[in-house]
Parts: sequence; C-alpha cells; structure tokens
Amino acid sequence: MRARQSIVSLAPSVTSILWALGAQRDVVGVSKWCGDVARVGRRPRVGDCWAAEMEPIARLQPTLLIGSVPFQAETLAQLLKIEAAFVAMNPRSLADVYGDIELLGKITGRTAAAVRVISEMKRELKAIAASNRHAHRPRVYSEAWPNPRISSPPWVAELIGMAGGIPAVPGGRKTSDEQVAAARPDVIILAWAATGAKADARRALHNPAWSEVPAVRAGRVFVIRDELLNTPSPILVRGARELARAIHTGERPR
Repeated sequence: MRARQSIVSLAPSVTSILWALGAQRDVVGVSKWCGDVARVGRRPRVGDCWAAEMEPIARLQPTLLIGSVPFQAETLAQLLKIEAAFVAMNPRSLADVYGDIELLGKITGRTAAAVRVISEMKRELKAIAASNRHAHRPRVYSEAWPNPRISSPPWVAELIGMAGGIPAVPGGRKTSDEQVAAARPDVIILAWAATGAKADARRALHNPAWSEVPAVRAGRVFVIRDELLNTPSPILVRGARELARAIHTGERPR
C-alpha cells in the first residue's frame, strides 16, 4: 500500500485537481487563493509560488510541495530548501491540463480517478462544442489583466473555440488598446486574475480607444469569475459553459 503523503498545494489549479481526484486527505496546506476552487476547510493558507510563507510550510512537515505558474525565482529557491519533493507545473494548453491531472493521479496513487476525471472533462467539453457547432461565431477578446493588458491564457482560447467563438487575439500575451481595437471583437470577456467576479466592465465600456469596438458599441462586455477561466483544472468546464452563455445568449454569467 502506498504511504500517505503530506502535500502542500501552492496553486488553486493543484488544489482543484487534487480534490477532483479524491486526494483531499493528503493535503495539509494550501495557497491563499484556493478557497474559491475547493472546500479547503481549516487547512493553513501558506502563500503560493510567488510569495510563499516558508516557516508555516516547514512546520507542516510536508513530503511533497506542488506548485504552478506564476513562479518567482527567489521563492522557488527558498522552497527547494525545505526537505520535501517539489513538483512544478506550467500548463499552456488543455492537453497540458490533462497531462497535469494524469501526473497528479500517478503521484497520489489515483491513476484510475485521473482517467475518469480527464474522460469526464473531455466528454463535457465535447458536448459544449457540439451544441455550439452551428452557431454564429463572433470574435471574442478575453482578458486576464487590465494593466498591463494581458489576454486570457492559451487554454481559454481553446475554450472560446469550443463555446462557439473565435479568439480575437492570441492567448496569454501582453496586448494593447490599439491591438484589441484593431481585432474588433464582438464580445469582450473580463476574467481578471485573483479578483473573483470583481472585474470592472465599465473600464472597457468607457475606454475611449474602444469606442468603435463592436462589443463596446453593443454593450457586450461580460465579467466571468476569474477562477473559472484562470484555473487549469476540471473547473474549466464551468468556464466553458459561462463563455458559451455570454457569447450566444448575452446573459450575464452566473
């Protein structure tokens, strides 16, 4: 029988995946951003791979630290001094997300659960894509941060396609007012990192540089909770549904 591990999750995506795999009992600490993606209870919050809290992590006596982007070199150097194995993830695509789920399934001895989780994600995303296959395909700009302006991660571009839209700009890149205006998106999605649903649609609607953008002229600027798009884990299925709702019905995401 595999020995039980003591895992500290340093990213919401890691926590989301571990919960989906049924590995909650192995987790002794989580990042400060994990509350919105899983019921973490009273587990200690110990920062993340950008600004981890070393002494509280060490006191938990973890056997495994698991982190994901964004990383800060100085923080990683300190984490590597803790006597625990360290796994770093850097997903860019849905295929990478599936690979991370498979990896964590192997690490935690839950390979069958990983297969099930991946299969369910693929099935649900395939259904979303099928239901929007013949819909009008508007151009969609999805934003992860407003200043500097950064488009949503590359996997969100894949979700936009499944939801029946066309990504207006490449995913996961710095962009500008002028580049977004030139792309002329029909829909703008704001999912600002670490803000929940607090992105401000007025900043897009009242941006003089975007006054002629079709999405702004039509008032089709929507806020989606950031964890639904920015957390590379099974929660992305919910994000895809919210994208489809905003793109095709004009309903405000739930």
